[in-house]
Amino acid sequence: MIYTGKSLSVSLLDDGFAELVFDAQGSVNKFDRQTVTELDEATQALLAKGDIKGLVVRSAKSAFIVGADITEFTGLFAMDDAEVLQWVANTSQVFDRFEDLPFPTIAAVNGFALGGGCEMALACDMRIADTTASIGLPEVKLGLMPGFGGTVRLPRLIGADNALEWMTTGRDRKGAKALAEGAVDAVVAPEALVEGALSMVKDAADGKFDWQARRAVKKAPLQLNKNEAMMSFSTAQAMVFAQAGKHYPAPHKMVETVQKAAGLDRDGALKLENEGFVALAKTDAAKAQIGIFLADQLVKSKGKKQAKAATKQSKLNAVLGAGIMGGGIAYQSAVKGTPVIMKDINQGALDLGLSEAAKILGKGMQRGKVDATKMAQTLNAITPTLEYSTLKDADLVIEAVVENPKVKGIVLKEVEDNVADDAIITSNTSTISINQLAESLDKPERFCGMHFFNPVHRMPLVEIIRGENTSEETINAVVAATLKMGKTPIVVNDCPGFLVNRVLFPYFAGFSKLLIDGADFVAVDKVMEKIFGWPMGPAYLMDVVGIDTGDHAADVMAAGIPERMARLDNDPVTLFYKEQRLGQKNGKGFYNYGVDKRGKPSKTPAEEAYALMAPHVAEKTDFEADDIIARLMIPMANEAIRCLEEGIVDSAAEADMALLYGLGFPPFRGGIFRWIETIGLANFVAMADKYAELGPIYQISDGVREMAASGKSYFA
Repeated sequence: MIYTGKSLSVSLLDDGFAELVFDAQGSVNKFDRQTVTELDEATQALLAKGDIKGLVVRSAKSAFIVGADITEFTGLFAMDDAEVLQWVANTSQVFDRFEDLPFPTIAAVNGFALGGGCEMALACDMRIADTTASIGLPEVKLGLMPGFGGTVRLPRLIGADNALEWMTTGRDRKGAKALAEGAVDAVVAPEALVEGALSMVKDAADGKFDWQARRAVKKAPLQLNKNEAMMSFSTAQAMVFAQAGKHYPAPHKMVETVQKAAGLDRDGALKLENEGFVALAKTDAAKAQIGIFLADQLVKSKGKKQAKAATKQSKLNAVLGAGIMGGGIAYQSAVKGTPVIMKDINQGALDLGLSEAAKILGKGMQRGKVDATKMAQTLNAITPTLEYSTLKDADLVIEAVVENPKVKGIVLKEVEDNVADDAIITSNTSTISINQLAESLDKPERFCGMHFFNPVHRMPLVEIIRGENTSEETINAVVAATLKMGKTPIVVNDCPGFLVNRVLFPYFAGFSKLLIDGADFVAVDKVMEKIFGWPMGPAYLMDVVGIDTGDHAADVMAAGIPERMARLDNDPVTLFYKEQRLGQKNGKGFYNYGVDKRGKPSKTPAEEAYALMAPHVAEKTDFEADDIIARLMIPMANEAIRCLEEGIVDSAAEADMALLYGLGFPPFRGGIFRWIETIGLANFVAMADKYAELGPIYQISDGVREMAASGKSYFA
């Protein structure tokens, strides 16, 4: 044995060759500070050995190296700029010293080689992958850029165009695609990986190909003439701006860095990479996107733990109420392999539900994501029925009938009378109290809420709502079923609107009050989309949700939380509802919807909407962008804080993920709590106090005032 550490070891093979094996103590290999230190120590041990002919780098696990240890980033990036720069420079120099070993090296890549794992492979002279390999540089998804030489080595291996596409999108490549683009030298079956790597490195040592020349290319300037460079980088800049826009600095910084480093050798290029990495590490976008990653890990870990504790598995699901929502839920169950019964009281609704599932599959076929076999399997797994008797074997029933507590109560009781004693019953409701609905049941302990978001097949979140009598066994089983359906479960406690809608409707109320005070809804949408970063502004979102749905939900919220969410006089949403302007569903709301001359969907501000509002709102006023953002976001933030303080949601991280997955909260802002903390709690308190006279939804809780005064964090 040449070297032994906690994360890796180096041993001597036959004929003077050696292998470096990554085998961390956890379930995966990753580059934490300990592993980086050990890599440097192993490099020095190899140098000291003196008579090594070549080296194979491989993993003893099912994945090569999954990347850097993200959990270390928060502490690292809190250091000042000079300290962060020193850390990333020192780390990248470890990879340089490895790359400079006086003999050929080859990475044998299996499973994931991402981020630092990909950069480890790039530091080798050759790369061989097996058919399980996925190779890439996904740092952009964290608001960062590669920091261990990725922006230097990859462009010199596969060309600047390909490398920038890899890095600015963050998408990984399977072995065959990486081979076609020149990032790996061979792809073999898993059982042939180690033998193939050893054969290749022996060939290099025997002079059958020039490994020194390959290494020299990675250490030299990019081979681009002026015209090639201009075309390459201007195209990359345009592509990045079109796809990422102005809110995500990381892809822009990557293009800039590779362009500036094009004429430099390895050391000069790495210096620019280090500086770019530090600049990005200090951005709000990076903090937000790293926060999302860590919050997502928390949510997934919690869900897996709850699912593991489940004592009942769902082998047959049932959906009550077909139509678009019921059809979407049935599709999601069936496409993920759980057969589902779809029941309704009329054949037309069943036909619509099946049509919805077929439409989703048809679009998948058009995009090449679904084949005829998958389509047939999915549709055959959905059993439409008009009879309750077919529910007798269902393990999980999802009631998805009209959003009316009386109707739901009747249906839920009928379900309970027709299912097995241990079947779990859930309600897909967006606002109606689970405790209220549970009053219809003899066994409320097996009942909870299961709030899907529309369109079901695209929206990743399912809110699971725990009633006061819901058993933990029920929650665990529903979490397991949700994961099996390919969705992200977040468990919340019962209250009006639960979590997502409870924080959404104060936002809508702030919007309505802004319109009453004279704001133009088009201008508000523009600010919230272009400046704040929402995928839809509030007027457009209300049209998509449905004006009728919004008006009904506002009634529910007003009844449940009257001290803050009482109905507004002259609310434009109510005015539109009374005139049957229902939004996208009937083509008229704040906007009119139709088809343009080219047959594409169109959206135009509705003059009828302005005319309806005119007698009930102030004269048109041009509000500053900061005022618009504050007047909409303070109510949402305040209600999210109250949900956390009241125990509706367990953590700020889960609240952030719920809004990200359920509402499309701008990822570069990280979620509602991350946004509050980016502003600074003290600044948020001051901002809210500035608007406090507008009403209770703008008035902060004592809890947030105390946290701000004591310098606490929601993520501590």
